[in-house]
Amino acid sequence: MIALEGRDAIAFAQSQCMNDVEAVPAGRWHWSGWLTPKGRVIALFALARVAPDMVWLIVPDADASTLATQLQRFVLRRQLQVTVRDDLHASGVFDAPPRAQGASFAGTPADGIEFDFGGFGLKRTLRISSSDDAPRDEASEMRWRAADLRLGFPRLPPSQVEQWTPQMLSLDRLHAFSVKKGCYPGQEIVARTHFLGQVKRGLTLFECAQEPEVGANVEVGVASLGQIVSTARNAEGWVALAVLPVERPDAPIVSNGIPLRERALLAGLSR
Repeated sequence: MIALEGRDAIAFAQSQCMNDVEAVPAGRWHWSGWLTPKGRVIALFALARVAPDMVWLIVPDADASTLATQLQRFVLRRQLQVTVRDDLHASGVFDAPPRAQGASFAGTPADGIEFDFGGFGLKRTLRISSSDDAPRDEASEMRWRAADLRLGFPRLPPSQVEQWTPQMLSLDRLHAFSVKKGCYPGQEIVARTHFLGQVKRGLTLFECAQEPEVGANVEVGVASLGQIVSTARNAEGWVALAVLPVERPDAPIVSNGIPLRERALLAGLSR
């Protein structure tokens, strides 16, 4: 959890994040991320506007301390604080939230905030609070990760950072980036790709019996056409997200000899 708070917090987030922060009113959230100047994804996160002058970045994979330090370098003379909120803790349940719905969260920073992280067929509630009494359950955490992948939210390990543009990760499905707002790191690349219609690769979801290796090539027929970017275990085996050409041959797909069965991404996680 990273908090950006102060008179210039929203303007700073608008200038750095790839989605339109100024369009988010207090009490709502959306998916966003931080890019390199070449438009490659450094980190993905949920951005919640918890007050008119404060946003939270809920960061599932990137190291929050490192990300906060990197963001701090660009604060310059703006009046805001970039703080890693070690006093706040996240817990999740596989059930619909009692009050939150879609992009509207419920609660307060003092008492805890619940978010609707569900999609079609998958009910999930994320809660951020000062309480850390929820039991740690690695099996449920992996199930949560698998649900993210099935809904098209890529969980990027360090080896996949700064490798992909938002379009290559199909983040348009989640409404996670803007091509119309003002400048931000990588905006020129993202907008040019969008308006010139040059999106040639995107995410594909697979199921498989064995764990595929993140970063491994994906072969379609005899040609190596893509790469595994995220994996997670579920009850039936493994699920994986890979970046592949949008147009590709109709042929068997494998990665390091492991057969991959293509599945449709579930909708409903866009915010």
